[in-house]
Amino acid sequence: MIREARCHCGKIRLRCNGEPSKISLCHCFDCQRRTGSLFSVAAFYPRASVELAAGEPAAFRRPSASGFDVTFHFCPECGSNLWWHADRLPDLVGVAAGAFADRDFPRPEQAVWAEEKHHWLQLPDDLPTHARNPVRST
Repeated sequence: MIREARCHCGKIRLRCNGEPSKISLCHCFDCQRRTGSLFSVAAFYPRASVELAAGEPAAFRRPSASGFDVTFHFCPECGSNLWWHADRLPDLVGVAAGAFADRDFPRPEQAVWAEEKHHWLQLPDDLPTHARNPVRST
């Protein structure tokens, strides 16, 4: 399956082949500021499964709460943040799930950084939740 994510104005398009390796909902304050919402939902794909289909994105690199840098790629025209490379997950590309504009997109498998979650926000009881990032198994 091929899915296409695009920015608000449509000048930047990203093509993702196959199913995401994981889908994660993040409550960290950095994601809240980046999205202007209470959380972000990221679909993580293997790097080889993602290609820039159109446009010339701008990039912004910053440290993250996990202690690893993250580089965000966004549209210089409309400002939409489409994807990122997290040094913590070098083999994966995080893609903003909302950029697919697909109401049938799979739901997140987990919620992370719940210690920064808004207290009044209720998520499904069956969604695994972690106070921070889960410990990576090797």
